[in-house]
Parts: sequence; structure tokens; C-alpha cells
Amino acid sequence: MTLERAQSLIAAALAAGRALGARPLAAVVVDAGGHIVASAREDGATIARHEFALAKAWSCIALGLDTRDLVERAEANTAFFSAAAILLSGRLLPAAGGVLVREDKQILGALGVSGDAADVDDACAVAAIGR
Repeated sequence: MTLERAQSLIAAALAAGRALGARPLAAVVVDAGGHIVASAREDGATIARHEFALAKAWSCIALGLDTRDLVERAEANTAFFSAAAILLSGRLLPAAGGVLVREDKQILGALGVSGDAADVDDACAVAAIGR
């Protein structure tokens, strides 16, 4: 994941949010190792939104799934996800708005978006990666 691509993904996610009339958003891109490459927080978005966006992106990398899919799995297997939350020091967040970024089926990183309802966050993230 390059810095240029990460910044482009963030710009696209925030633009999607503006087009949807979303509340102020935060967006974070992590690389395939879960390390932050770039992040942004719109005016009016709380610091918690940045942390939620980071947790969504990190969760994608940790489990290899978009977070909307993690929501379903967490609901079906609460014991596993409760244990995982403890083992991963609370970094796991199964809430829609995190998407994997792939190229030729290889995971390059993930984008997390937070600031509005989870389905709006997810729509912004999905729009940014062009799905």
C-alpha cells in the first residue's frame, strides 16, 4: 500500500460521504501488516471516529474479511468474538465500514470509515475502493 494510494482512497471515501450527506467522517488506511499508512478526520468528526475507523481497518486485516461480514460472524459466534476481543486487546471491531483493499487477489491493506451509521460508513468505504 503506497501513501499515494492510501490518500486517494481516503479522499474518495470522504467525497462519497459528502455526496451521501453523511455526518463528518474519519478514514484510515492500513497496510497488509495493520500499520497506519494514512488517515484523515473531517472537521466536526470526533477523535473516537478516528479510533473506530482504525479499528475497522485493522479488523479487516486481522481476520481477512470486510467488517460487514464480521458483523454476521460475530452475531453467530459471540463466544469466539468475545475471546478475540480480549486476546486482541480490544482492537477488533465487527461493525460495517471496513473493507479490504486488494490487487490481483492480494491484500494490500484495508480502509476503515467511521462517523455516521455503519451502513453509511460502509457505503463510503465500498465506493472508495470501487466495488
